Amino acid sequence: VQLQASGGGLVQPGGSLRLSCAASGRTIGEYAIGWFRQDPGKERAFVAAISWSGSRTEYADSVKGRFTISRDNAKNTVNLRMNNLKPDDTALYLCAASTRLGGLADFYDYWGKGTQVTVSS
Repeated sequence: VQLQASGGGLVQPGGSLRLSCAASGRTIGEYAIGWFRQDPGKERAFVAAISWSGSRTEYADSVKGRFTISRDNAKNTVNLRMNNLKPDDTALYLCAASTRLGGLADFYDYWGKGTQVTVSS
């Protein structure tokens, strides 16, 4: 499966963005999907994940209550709604696919190119 993240941009603190992860090659409904973020020179950090059916979700403590992950298998997409953004949320955001749900990057077999999110006034 090939993944492509989109929707990043420059936003002021307190603002919102919605990221999308679109799949091609295979149906996204076969996989759990995770969002990670990465700063230059640092390891990828878990943000959120959703099971293949959408019935289970997991979030990093730093984004709980502000970010919401959802999926539309009919449209082959997974979305990440990000509210009340903070400067610390600035990073390259990547989506990834796995056969199991979890927050470890090693769980994920397929990675898309990321989309940059910059939170700054």
